Amino acid sequence: MTMDAVVTGASTGIGRAAVKALVDHDWRVFAGVRKVADAESLRHEFGERVEPLLFDVTDADEVRRAAEETRVKLEGRTLKGLVNNAGLARGGPLAHQPVDQIRWVLDVNVLGAVRVSQAFIPLLGADRSLTGGPGRIVNISSVAGRIAAPFLGDYAMSKHALEAFSDSLRRELTIYGVDVVVIGPGAVRTPIWDKAETSDDAAYADTDYGPILRRFKKVFVERGREGLPPKALGEAIYHALTAPKPRARYAILRNKFFNWTVPTLLPKRALDRVMTRALGLTRRA
Repeated sequence: MTMDAVVTGASTGIGRAAVKALVDHDWRVFAGVRKVADAESLRHEFGERVEPLLFDVTDADEVRRAAEETRVKLEGRTLKGLVNNAGLARGGPLAHQPVDQIRWVLDVNVLGAVRVSQAFIPLLGADRSLTGGPGRIVNISSVAGRIAAPFLGDYAMSKHALEAFSDSLRRELTIYGVDVVVIGPGAVRTPIWDKAETSDDAAYADTDYGPILRRFKKVFVERGREGLPPKALGEAIYHALTAPKPRARYAILRNKFFNWTVPTLLPKRALDRVMTRALGLTRRA
């Protein structure tokens, strides 16, 4: 029997790697993208195993239509997986970052996952008229879902919220047998680093954060390009969807002990000192 999954943000990076991992294991994937060109690219690479869905996670009507289209193609069967991967980051010093930018990040990364989940939960097993067992939701968070770095406050806020959403939703969906798993990767080698390198920080150049932000950006991009290959995340997503007893959360990153275990065990004040000293965020006279 064919297994079916929906993956949002499927055009590049982690989302596209998830599509490949699932197709390689004979799943059919409904790939959520915003552009026709991305839909055509996916069909060209993966063939009939991929059914592109054109929608923006911030548009409730488009999300609903995508769920209805998927329901028709499932022909009365349940959906086995939903991967909420669509996301973005802008970044900047929170003392100066425009609230509209922060709102946009939260709308995509948090409310986008809420909209998509609400639309597809009936197909995952809440609609008992469908045949087949319940499916799973995999939410793509980040190390930033637990550890908030300076200058990435908007992204960290959104991922902290996504993790809270995941925990609450997992407990609520127990009545349907639908599980929710969080994957929190560290840096992954995706096109996001090219975008980060060319992002315009001129709005902050004349603030006290200008030179510190430039130094942070250089280090941030360098480390990002040394991150895990997207394939590693694709395999982790497949595992989260298929393991008999998956963990509630997976942290997947290089040098896990130093980049995850130690920072999560340190007292917050101690971690503050490590981060601020490394970036030169020292008190000015």
